[in-house]
Amino acid sequence: MTTLPTPAEHTLLEEMFSAAVAAARPGAAQIAAHLPPLPKGRIVVVGAGKGAAAMAGALEQVLAERAPNRGITGVVVTRYAHGYPTKAIKVIEAGHPNPDTASQQAAARILALAEGLGADDLLICLISGGGSALMALPASGLTLKDKQTVNRALLRCGATIEEINCVRKHLSAIKGGRLAAAAWPAPVLTLMVSDVPGDDPAVIASGPTVADPTTREQALAILDRYAVEAPAAVRAHLQSPASESPKPGDPRLSTNTGIMLATPQDALEAAAAIARSRGYTPVILGNALEGEARDVAQVHAGIARQIARYGQPVAAPCVLLSGGETTVTVRGHGRGGRNTEFLLSLGIALRGHPGIWALAADTDGIDGVEKNAGAIITPTTLERAAAMGLNPTARLDDNDSYSIFAALDNLVTTGPTLTNVNDFRAIVITPAAAPG
Repeated sequence: MTTLPTPAEHTLLEEMFSAAVAAARPGAAQIAAHLPPLPKGRIVVVGAGKGAAAMAGALEQVLAERAPNRGITGVVVTRYAHGYPTKAIKVIEAGHPNPDTASQQAAARILALAEGLGADDLLICLISGGGSALMALPASGLTLKDKQTVNRALLRCGATIEEINCVRKHLSAIKGGRLAAAAWPAPVLTLMVSDVPGDDPAVIASGPTVADPTTREQALAILDRYAVEAPAAVRAHLQSPASESPKPGDPRLSTNTGIMLATPQDALEAAAAIARSRGYTPVILGNALEGEARDVAQVHAGIARQIARYGQPVAAPCVLLSGGETTVTVRGHGRGGRNTEFLLSLGIALRGHPGIWALAADTDGIDGVEKNAGAIITPTTLERAAAMGLNPTARLDDNDSYSIFAALDNLVTTGPTLTNVNDFRAIVITPAAAPG
């Protein structure tokens, strides 16, 4: 048997990724299905995340159709270049993955809107991935610089998103349920797009409207576990009971309602439908896979080789699909995000197998801090790298995955997708001429 023509695999990977992103972008009809009866009082809309502006635009469309004469006010904050046209809802663009002054100013405006509400009003919160950095309001006694220092260290040390957000919540004046507590006694409706393993509302954007089960002691333990050199003010704050967040059972959160509009599983199932329609058997390995990107790649490579050689657990042609959020412990000085790091490690492990192709990309269109969403590997990736004098193993050791895929012209570039359900990985396995 021979492998399928090159364009077929490449096209399939791109079609699956496009379908995954489309499934992660909630529209007006989906939002309308979850809106409650409108209140007697004011409707205030706030939000944070890479999809917040697009969600605000869709919500405005719904409210204009349902109650054309009702006025709304609000502020949402999104990443730079992730804006979307709105009329009544103010869109602020700010820094991600590290918060900046705009992040702090947006958070202060959002909190002020919530604090002015009463029992007859309604606060609608539009929350999506990236909201933690984008809506950064330091707790009393802390500065934005304090938060930036801790955030950068946590992003580089290999901490999971749950661990990072545990710390963020206890350094914040708005996260970990504090936004909803500020809105009391107004009811709060939170519409969410999940970018976290397990779709835990308390973790998405650090749960500004959700009770926080984590503790300040856990936050301190995370800093110690990863040897984070936090400013003295941060440690002093976490040692004080004043840093504790609202917990489950807090009466100020009793009128909250949370709705999940899109999840990583939705994206994977959309991709699986594309694969099935093209004659490939889809296998979803999981929507919440975590771990070091290069190590997760080794596991994926082992499964792919088993299928190619033995037809187990399924026979080719098939597609392995997975989602979640891997981590990268930065030890080198190169460029690259967790998706290109995953792919470079995967390519090295596959050793140029003639029947295996793969794509890994972030559904928000940005892998790390670069302008690409991810990249693609082909059976000739290692061969072409060698012909250009590139050493994939050395590049991986230097965390320089972006540079090698840029040189090979195998980057996936979409621009901002205005949503985010985290990473998407697809491995296409075709009948090959030689076993792997």
